Amino acid sequence: MPFNASITVGLRGSARQEVNETNTALAYGSGSINVFATPAMIGLMEKAALSSVDRLLPEGYTTVGIKVDVQHLAATPLGGVVEARSELREIDGRRLVFAVEAYDDRELVGKGTHERFIVPTEKFLQKVAGKLNN
Repeated sequence: MPFNASITVGLRGSARQEVNETNTALAYGSGSINVFATPAMIGLMEKAALSSVDRLLPEGYTTVGIKVDVQHLAATPLGGVVEARSELREIDGRRLVFAVEAYDDRELVGKGTHERFIVPTEKFLQKVAGKLNN
């Protein structure tokens, strides 16, 4: 299956989110205070990686997250804005490896790696739906 030649090492993506009552550690149940949740940061990092390649995939294909290895280095309070950035570092067949970082208005708040895998959308969804039928 030929992929767009534009999917190359060095491809970058980003995503931003304001910290609000819905994406805090308290709301996620991952902590007991109202600061940006680690699961929310991870989701934002995944969104940054997805945004860099999704538009370049052939019709009928998508990517799914398969691995995340990140550190959450600093807290971001309610009202702060977090921006996640990704850079495609490795392509191994259909496996894509990204370096990811997250910043708030003051500092680096998270960093690590994220892997995604290119899959045919319909085949993937059929496999998932099969879990309900067995």
